[in-house]
Amino acid sequence: MPVQKGIKPIAQNRKARHDYFIESTYECGIELVGTEVKSIRAGKVNLKDSYAQVKGGEAFVIGMHVSPYEQGNIFNRDPFRPRRLLLHKREIRKLLSLSQADGYSLIPLQLYFKDGRVKLELAVAKGKKLYDKRQSLAARDAKRDMERRMKNAE
Repeated sequence: MPVQKGIKPIAQNRKARHDYFIESTYECGIELVGTEVKSIRAGKVNLKDSYAQVKGGEAFVIGMHVSPYEQGNIFNRDPFRPRRLLLHKREIRKLLSLSQADGYSLIPLQLYFKDGRVKLELAVAKGKKLYDKRQSLAARDAKRDMERRMKNAE
């Protein structure tokens, strides 16, 4: 079977960009079993309410739901089990120091295939307050309104 080239998006955490200011992003691999990969290929994954955590020198994504593969029978795993992230040791140390800073979290933004391998985009993010969310919604609406008017003016 030929190896697929390029990036194929699987799932995105749209709520993360609404609830957090994204400071920086990291691309990391993720440790999965065979039936999980088949389920992910079918698009049965949800990143909502998931986060990453560094424990014992390893990074884990927690709360990511991968639906059980229908033909997987005894090989299926728990859909919410913590999954290890594949990062270099220096990246893990950097993420640990950044996540321990006040108000910062590690949030998965999207899951995608890159050259046939499953990758996770991990963000170092700071939570937004309610007024920040209102400001970003108002700015987005104003931009959309301006684009609409420009299109109608032509």
